[in-house]
Amino acid sequence: MTGFGLQKLETIVTSRSKTSKGVPLERLGARIAARKSPLGIPDPLRNAGNRRTLSKRALLAAIKELGGKW
Repeated sequence: MTGFGLQKLETIVTSRSKTSKGVPLERLGARIAARKSPLGIPDPLRNAGNRRTLSKRALLAAIKELGGKW
């Protein structure tokens, strides 16, 4: 990282506003979608999952059984 000191980067990464309580994930998603829409940026395609391991397939099946969407 030329011209950008590690100490400065650590300050940016670790600093947090004392009054910030964060943004709920739903609101963040809505804000991102609102910004992407006028720019014509499409949602990325989902991975077809043709090369998933058996354990990953079992995990996704369990999530689906519980009503989750992956």
